[in-house]
Amino acid sequence: TTSGWVTLTNMQCDGAGSVLSVGDVIVPAHGLSMATGYDDSYNLTPARLLRTILQLGYRGDINHYVGMSHFFRLEPNGNGLYVSLVGRAINAPCAAWHVDFAARAKAMGFGLITSLSYELFDQHCWNDWKQRAFNNDPAQTGYTPPSALLSPASGPAMTYLQAVARAFVQIAVAAGHAPKFQVGEPWWWIMGDGRICIYDAAAKVALGGNPVEIPNIRQPLTAAQKALLDAAGVLLANSTLALINAVRLDHPTCQSLVLVFLPTVLDEAAPEAKRANVPLGWAYPAFDILQLEDYDWITAGNAGASVRGIAAMDQRLGYPLAKQHYLSGFATSAALAPVQWPLIDEAAQVARGRGIAATFIWALPQVMRDGFTHFDEGAGDVNAFDDVQFPLAIGRKAQVAPAFSTAIVTTASGHEQRNADWSSARLRFDAGPGVRSEADLQNLISFFRARRGAAKAFRFRDPFDFSSNGMTGAPTALDQSLGNGDGVRTQFPLVKRYGTGPDAEVRPIGRPLAGSVLVAVAGVPVSTGWMLANGMISFATPPAPGQAVSAGFLFDVPVRFAEDRLEIDTITFAAGEAPSVPLIEVREG
Repeated sequence: TTSGWVTLTNMQCDGAGSVLSVGDVIVPAHGLSMATGYDDSYNLTPARLLRTILQLGYRGDINHYVGMSHFFRLEPNGNGLYVSLVGRAINAPCAAWHVDFAARAKAMGFGLITSLSYELFDQHCWNDWKQRAFNNDPAQTGYTPPSALLSPASGPAMTYLQAVARAFVQIAVAAGHAPKFQVGEPWWWIMGDGRICIYDAAAKVALGGNPVEIPNIRQPLTAAQKALLDAAGVLLANSTLALINAVRLDHPTCQSLVLVFLPTVLDEAAPEAKRANVPLGWAYPAFDILQLEDYDWITAGNAGASVRGIAAMDQRLGYPLAKQHYLSGFATSAALAPVQWPLIDEAAQVARGRGIAATFIWALPQVMRDGFTHFDEGAGDVNAFDDVQFPLAIGRKAQVAPAFSTAIVTTASGHEQRNADWSSARLRFDAGPGVRSEADLQNLISFFRARRGAAKAFRFRDPFDFSSNGMTGAPTALDQSLGNGDGVRTQFPLVKRYGTGPDAEVRPIGRPLAGSVLVAVAGVPVSTGWMLANGMISFATPPAPGQAVSAGFLFDVPVRFAEDRLEIDTITFAAGEAPSVPLIEVREG
C-alpha cells in the first residue's frame, strides 16, 4: 500500500462575492452510518454537514448527539447562569438549526436518531443535580472546561432531561422522521482513583439514607457494598426507562436505544462496576436496540478486550444481533490519527461481520478534522458484494470447474518450465442445469436483475464442496487446523486444506455459515470466548503457547455472474434445453 498527498498553495478568490466552489467528488456508498454531535458542529450549517456525510458514502440513520452544551436556555441565579426550562426546553438558535438539520436529512434520505446523555456543561449545571462522591466532590469529566454528570436520582435533573428529549424528538418527527431516541452513555461516574459517585443528596435518600462507603471500586468489595451497587443499578435503569417513557408520551411508537461505553462499565480492574452501570433492568427487551462502543480499547490495539466485552454484554443483557448497533471511533488526536483510524476502520468491519443491524463511525467532527475516508474493499458498485444466497434449489445441479493459472514455457529441447500463478484454484460454475421450471426461470431472472448482472457478487453453495469435513460431511470442531496459540495471538482465519504436507492447497474461507462454525482449542470444543467476523475467529483470551486451534464449518463461495447478460430462449427451454448461467468465483481479502 502506498500513500500520497497534494498540496495547494496561493489559492485565491477574485472579485466581489467570489468563493471557492465545493467539489462534487463522492465516495461510493458503503455499509456504514454516521454519528455526530451538536457540541462540535453548532457553528457549521446543517447543509454542509449533511453534504459531507452523503459525499463520504454514509447512509441509513444519522446518530445525532444533541450535546452537553449550546442547546439549553439559561436563567440567572446569584452570580451565575444555570440551565432553565423557563419558556422552552432548548434555545431558539439551537431549535432553528435542528429544524433545518432534520428537514434536510429527511430530504436526502437519512433517518435520524436523537441522542441525549446524562451530562451538562458544569458551569451551568445546578449543584444539586450533580452526581457526587462520598466526600461530596462533584462528578466531572476531564474536558477543559469540564462537564458534570447528572444524578439519575435527582428529580429536577431527570425532569429537565425528559423535557429536552421530548423537544428534540418532536423536531425530528415534525420533519417526517420516524421517532427514534437514544439514551447516551448513562452511568454512575467513577473517578480516576476508583471513587464511584452515587452519594449526592437525592441518591443517598433513594439508597436508604446512609449508604455504605465504597472508597475504591477497584478493590475487593463486601456484600453490603455489592448490594449498594445493585441498588444504584436499579436507580439508573429506572431513570433511563422513565426518560424513554417520557418521549413515548408524545410518540408511543418511538424506537428506544441505549448506548453503553464498554471500557468504563466493563473495566476489568473493577469487575463489580457492572452491577451499577450495566443494570439487569436493561436486559432485552427493555430497549429496542442496544448500542455498544469501545473506542478506548480499539485505539489502544486491545482487540481482545473488545471481544470479551461484547461477549459479556451478550451474556448479561441478551440482545440478539438484529437488535444491536456498534459505534466505532474516534481518533483521540490529529497526531495519532494515522495510527488509530485504521484500527477504528477494522473494528467497524469486524462489527459488520458479526451481522449486527447497523455500524456507525463516531464521530463526524473527528472524521472532518482528520480526513478519514472509508472505502469498502474493491470500492464501488462494480465490486460490491450482496450477502445473499444464490437460490439453493437451482444451484444444486450446477456444473463445477476448478481452474488454476499456470505459465508454461517449452524450451528448445522440449523440456517444460512451469510456474503456478495461483496458490488456490478459482472456481467456475454453470448453474443452468438447475433451472427446471418456469418458476426457477423467473427466480433466476429476478436474482440476476437484483445483482445488476455482473456488478454485484453473492454467495453460492458449491454442490460438491461446502463443508470442512471432507466435501459435504457434517462439520466437527477438529476438521481443519487453524494454527497454534502463542499466548499473544487472538485471531485465526478459517481455512480448508486439500491434500497433506507442504504441497497441500490452503484455501481461505471468507464466507462461512455463521451458525455452523465449531471451534476447538487443544482438542476440546469451546462454545464461548470467541466470535466470528469475516471468516476470522477472534478469541477473547489468546490460546496458550502450543495449544492447537481447529474449526469446522459449512461455507459458501463468493461468486458473480460471468456476464452482464442472461440469454434465455423460450422455445429451446420449452423443449428441455437448459440455459447457460455461468458464474465465476470472486477473490476476497
